[in-house]
Amino acid sequence: MRRNVWITFILIVLVVLAGGYVVYPSAPDVAVGSYRKELKVHLGLDLQGGTRLVYDADTTRVKTSDREDALQGVRDVIERRVNAFGVSEPVVQTSRVGDRWRVSVELAGVKDVQEAIRQIGETPLLDFRETAAAKQLRSETEAKARADEVAAKVRQATVDFATVAKEYSDDPGSKNSGGDLGFARRGQFVPAFEQTLFDTLSDGQVSSPPVKTEFGYHLVKRIESRQVQEGDQTILEVHGQHILVAINDLSNPEGYALTGLSGKQLRSAAVQFNPNTGEPEVSLQFDDEGTKLFAEITKRNVGKQVAIYLDNAPISVPVVQQEITGGTAVITGDFTIDEAKTLARRLNAGALPVPITLISQQTVGPTLGQDSVTRSLFAGLVGIAVVMLFMIGFYRVPGLLASIALIAYAVMVLAIFKLWPVTLTLAGVAGFILSIGMAVDANILIFERFREELRAGRPLQSALGEGFRRAWLSIRDSNVSSLITAFILAWFGTSIIKGFAITLAIGIIVSMFSAITISRTFLRLTITAWLDRHRGLIGPRLSAGPPIA
Repeated sequence: MRRNVWITFILIVLVVLAGGYVVYPSAPDVAVGSYRKELKVHLGLDLQGGTRLVYDADTTRVKTSDREDALQGVRDVIERRVNAFGVSEPVVQTSRVGDRWRVSVELAGVKDVQEAIRQIGETPLLDFRETAAAKQLRSETEAKARADEVAAKVRQATVDFATVAKEYSDDPGSKNSGGDLGFARRGQFVPAFEQTLFDTLSDGQVSSPPVKTEFGYHLVKRIESRQVQEGDQTILEVHGQHILVAINDLSNPEGYALTGLSGKQLRSAAVQFNPNTGEPEVSLQFDDEGTKLFAEITKRNVGKQVAIYLDNAPISVPVVQQEITGGTAVITGDFTIDEAKTLARRLNAGALPVPITLISQQTVGPTLGQDSVTRSLFAGLVGIAVVMLFMIGFYRVPGLLASIALIAYAVMVLAIFKLWPVTLTLAGVAGFILSIGMAVDANILIFERFREELRAGRPLQSALGEGFRRAWLSIRDSNVSSLITAFILAWFGTSIIKGFAITLAIGIIVSMFSAITISRTFLRLTITAWLDRHRGLIGPRLSAGPPIA
């Protein structure tokens, strides 16, 4: 019996130590083989600062039965665009206001708001592409002359590098962002380009002359550099920009060419199940023009790939098995149901574009966010300290053990927030602090039941077991009712309410584990014959009772 308690105690210590490692601010990211998990607190818009955009979605041209799928498709497209733009932890949600639909986009830590607005506002573009050889744009001589011309523009003091990149760069991947490469490490670029960016240039310099690679001629600018510590290693990261004057057409780097078939000719995409295997697959239905184009494409590409692109990014690359003339096709593969639904929704996003109009833009400054974080943390620490003092003063030894369990509880919850990850907002912090109070409430119920049993004359061990048994029913019912409320808020609430509900639900679940497992284990280890003789350490007015049993 005692051995089992010690085993439980050791497991609790190991879990709390692991949680402490995750919570520690300077802890390195977890990396096991190809798996990598970033350990950081994800702050929401109100804490980190950023921008909230609200769009009005025009669904008048979409059938009522298709509106929710079309809006979900638009949501996916916006989320993908925002992620590609480099905004971390975007929150994209749809809601209904009367007979109108709204799309809310929260961009925490966004730097270039206008560029993000421009990218988000574009209509999704779906198209079908077939394999083709790369087309030569210009000769090497012509490319070198053009690169020198662009370099002369960059050297003008009044001209911004990003502006020139947007106008002249032939690299479709970075042109829209002004040639911005973000912070990069060695090993991400071809050797000549990498040597220039990391070794030849200093911060603020632009390459002269242009750098020749297999893709063409590059103008490279090194903006800034930084040293990143990872364990015992110090790694150089460089933030750069580039302009590419290409020799070959890079608009389809995988070697795919446009076919003329697009989302305009796709009537619908839907999930169905293969009657022979029962596996999910995605069916496509084209209109008359699309049927003709698709028949021509499949005829000349039997045994070859035909890629489906959404916003210039491939979402499916199936192989044509035979010529298809009926206007209906099926995409098969090793799909899960969710994967098939996602693919169908993305296809419909291009087939059923929903125009969106920006109607509101709200900016939250990072100073306000930092002040909110500081105040919230201070309030939480003061609250925990006051509660712990009360517990120790009123319940003595059990109160001290409950305070230690409360610290373990806080460590585990914060570790879950970082591992999930949970995007913390002010409302989420409030939910976490509230859950701390609920964790204390469970301990108080247990201790009061425990003391009632002692006053009734039960031995210490028996009183402890009976106290936990009798308190459990009240703890279970109150926490389950709170969890139900939290789930309802998370399901139907807005983003702010959801943040509160999620952190509250996590806190409640962990608090039940803390009260029933951690506190109980600590008490079972502490209850000894010596404590039985000094019952004043359990609480006032508790005289010595029957022998410990």
